[in-house]
Amino acid sequence: MKALEDCRVLVTGGAGFIGSALVWGLNRRGAEQIVIADLLESSEKWRNLSPLRFENYLEAGDLLSRLDSGSLGDFDLVLHMGACSSTTERDLGYLIRNNFEFTKRLADWSLWNEARFVYASSAATYGDGSRGMSDDETGLQDLRPLNGYGFSKQLFDLYALRKGWLEKMAGLKYFNIYGPNENHKGDMRSLVNKSYTQVVDTGSIRLFKSYRPDYADGEQKRDFLYIKDAVDMTLHLATTANANGLFNIGSGEAHTWNELAGAVFAAMGKTPRIEYIDMPPEIREKYQYFTQADIHRLRSAGYDRPVTSLDLAVSDYVKNYLATDRRLGDEIRPAL
Repeated sequence: MKALEDCRVLVTGGAGFIGSALVWGLNRRGAEQIVIADLLESSEKWRNLSPLRFENYLEAGDLLSRLDSGSLGDFDLVLHMGACSSTTERDLGYLIRNNFEFTKRLADWSLWNEARFVYASSAATYGDGSRGMSDDETGLQDLRPLNGYGFSKQLFDLYALRKGWLEKMAGLKYFNIYGPNENHKGDMRSLVNKSYTQVVDTGSIRLFKSYRPDYADGEQKRDFLYIKDAVDMTLHLATTANANGLFNIGSGEAHTWNELAGAVFAAMGKTPRIEYIDMPPEIREKYQYFTQADIHRLRSAGYDRPVTSLDLAVSDYVKNYLATDRRLGDEIRPAL
């Protein structure tokens, strides 16, 4: 594939959290021949786009019509991040249309037009983790997602495997990504984002109680990954020849919610104060108590950068973005 600065790139979901961060990462690597597709509606996602450099913006419906008419244009790289990412969405028809059917169409178009296709899968496909969290495709059929979102992502992973497409593209199973540009996500924002607001407003952070005897309150564990690391990992795989198949995108290390909350308090210079609250009954049976990415496959594909530590990443996010209401790209905006 061409060098990134010479590539024409399509980023779907490009105004969203990971999508806009990828545009930021592309800009930092000299790439500006970028077309962004998204569905802005009345959200605040447009603020993520303000500091970034790109050629054109398409509403999702316009992208679909151009796919249908064969007038989408030429691209060297397609970064498909567009999806409904709500883990509480119950409209399965909506999830299938957005996360499965559209991905099939865009992947088929990319393969036919010889564009590198990299798409967002999800760690939600692993369910409760009892069947492992390996990105080896041989165990893909055995996974049991706990929610409709994870199921919709699993459907495409399986479809791409059966079609032989995974030998020609990369599917990325993102774990718990956090960082700037997620403000618009509402209840789907990371705990770091929510906790910052809670500390400002009340001085404390609220965490869910545990409903399993083997986990104390706040000791549930997740693989947290800073968005800047996720961008580096994604663009490495996008530009690495033969880096095809499924890849876990995570830190490779699990941390407790208590540790994450402690990092937020430390970044804000506050004394820790945690309140444990009841978990809503509707999510208790679908709650992941432990996630940890196996990133050996990512490392085998040549990604050798160290992962930013939890404390350093949270500190950067809190001090340089949340406290200043900045987005990724503000640091590259020319001074007035």
